[in-house]
Amino acid sequence: MLTENPSQHTNELIHESSPYLLQHAHNPVNWLAWNESALKKAVDENKLLLISIGYSSCHWCHVMEHECFEDEETAAIMNKYFICVKVDREERPDVDAIYMSAVQLITGRGGWPLNCITLPDQRPIYGGTYFPKQQWQQVLVQVATLFEKEPDQCIQYASDLTQGVKKMELVQKSVDSFDEIAINAIDFVKNLAAHFDKENGGMNRAPKFPMPANWELLLQLYYHTGKNECLNQVDLTLTKMAYGGIYDQLAGGFARYSTDNFWKVPHFEKMLYDNAQLVSLYSNAFLVTGNALYKSVVYETLEFISHEMTSSEGGFYSALDADSEGMEGKYYIWKKAEIENILVEHAVVFCDYYNVNELGYLEDDYYILLRDKENKEISSNHNITEKQLHIIIAECKKLLNEERFKRIRPGLDDKQICSWNALMLKGYTDAYVAFNEEHFLKTALKNATLLFEKFSLGDHLFRIYKEGNAKINGYLEDYALVIEAFIALYQCTGNLQWLSKSRSLTTIVLDEFYDVESGMFYFTSKKDNPLIARKMEIQDNVISSANSTMAKNLIRLSHYYSLPEFSAIAKQMIANISEDITKNTPWYSNWAQAALLLKNTIYEVVIFGNEATLFYKEFSKHFLPNVLFAFSTEENSLPVFENRFVKGETLIYICRDNSCLAPVKSVGEALKLLKSEN
Repeated sequence: MLTENPSQHTNELIHESSPYLLQHAHNPVNWLAWNESALKKAVDENKLLLISIGYSSCHWCHVMEHECFEDEETAAIMNKYFICVKVDREERPDVDAIYMSAVQLITGRGGWPLNCITLPDQRPIYGGTYFPKQQWQQVLVQVATLFEKEPDQCIQYASDLTQGVKKMELVQKSVDSFDEIAINAIDFVKNLAAHFDKENGGMNRAPKFPMPANWELLLQLYYHTGKNECLNQVDLTLTKMAYGGIYDQLAGGFARYSTDNFWKVPHFEKMLYDNAQLVSLYSNAFLVTGNALYKSVVYETLEFISHEMTSSEGGFYSALDADSEGMEGKYYIWKKAEIENILVEHAVVFCDYYNVNELGYLEDDYYILLRDKENKEISSNHNITEKQLHIIIAECKKLLNEERFKRIRPGLDDKQICSWNALMLKGYTDAYVAFNEEHFLKTALKNATLLFEKFSLGDHLFRIYKEGNAKINGYLEDYALVIEAFIALYQCTGNLQWLSKSRSLTTIVLDEFYDVESGMFYFTSKKDNPLIARKMEIQDNVISSANSTMAKNLIRLSHYYSLPEFSAIAKQMIANISEDITKNTPWYSNWAQAALLLKNTIYEVVIFGNEATLFYKEFSKHFLPNVLFAFSTEENSLPVFENRFVKGETLIYICRDNSCLAPVKSVGEALKLLKSEN
């Protein structure tokens, strides 16, 4: 968002729509956006490019802006020696990936703000993350001087570094077939368990990121192996996160990560992609456990998404800032005196419930709200019933939320990102499946229609949508996650248009992103303007990799449409990186889910007849990760329905490997068949 008191300076970023770029529109730095004109200017003037990358809710991006980019002296150095380009990493993840790789090669670490200095032709020569003012000024002068006096040395270094960037995450096609590769669920369990924090949940490291794909994998491993350690670690992790400071105890929604090992002190920015995936995770975990806490987290988080991150058109905004009033987390933390003044006689119970004490203490008399005790213990402490406790806490939260809304709120990044919207669409879909809440489905359908109508031109997707305008050709991530969300939407509605759209989008992906030589997919389309490297996204991170998501999509579509060639591509992809999946499972957990789909039998549950929708809803009460659903009340052209319609009856077919068991007439019978087949 724009600063309230813009300086006398205005640069070219004022013409951009990205909130992150607009934050820098009044810096004295002569910022340009990443475009052909800016890149040509560097070549024409033979000046180094200074590429600075970040995102609107990034705390350290704000710090460096204030210390360096708002400083007249520093800006003068930047303007003298460099063509300065600002990049929103959320708009241009392709540019970010290249220069993140370069900085990781240079320094051994990455992060944001990401600052990379390149030759006029975009090949990197130096980079890093956050720099304080004096160090930044020294770096600028030293690199500019080196380029002026030793250009050949710069060119050689840039050549070597660029070759390193090109090689990172490129994959060689495996000569071994998928069927020859040893992929075992027990091995996945052991590999994950080696990294567990068995006291605080999550993985045994700090900072602690939610990493939803890891816990989704564990839920599936529990289903396939029955090993209690899988479910126990999921339950521990989800409970600790829901109790911790990383979760907004008053209004729902998760912060990006915890800075410590205990989920206590978050990095307070709230990202759409985290909350979307965590809604899916808690919904699926509820199906397995029936834990009421998980249901509460889903409902509260979706209430937060609805109130603070949803447009009138049904799109989802990107992020809420970590900072407000120049302080990280100020919107979310409390002084004890504030709480006592607002809650009066209920303050004692509330402070016990949310640890407004030594455990929740942050600094400067501020407290983070977090839980560590069950309701039964709190009720006993205060000689009240659990029902009375529930009423008291609900009223206290209402009062504190009303007071919090009076504060200066964190900045909203109101651009809508295609792939992140798809994640949230799937979150709503998974919540609908778990809780049969019609409002969740209506919200999902409204967003799906927006993606269908406003984020696309024909079957081609755009990355960004804001204020009626769509821009930037979609990346593999956008296509893969929209396909995944539309398949999920088809499964719970039976509306064939969503599955049909998934298939048509997949056709584009195969045409524009697929690399025959490696058997993998590039992140950028062949129609995009070339950068210094064409990257592949392989490793699963806070968002699962586009390649692993695409592998899962191909597997599912191969079954719906009887397309073994789709499954063959997925098998080759998994074979290519099978060693990483097995040895480094926490960083390839979505890949492991794809491998489980192939190694364990996939069942198609086909429901045909007047009661098909009701039958599906009965099935949806169960966690069945290796089942693909197709249901319809009338005949249609989808191959899985062929020759299965019997007028006047509702029949359930359990199918596998292109053959079906005799149809049954009740969900109970079908579930017994699935259990016996497994």
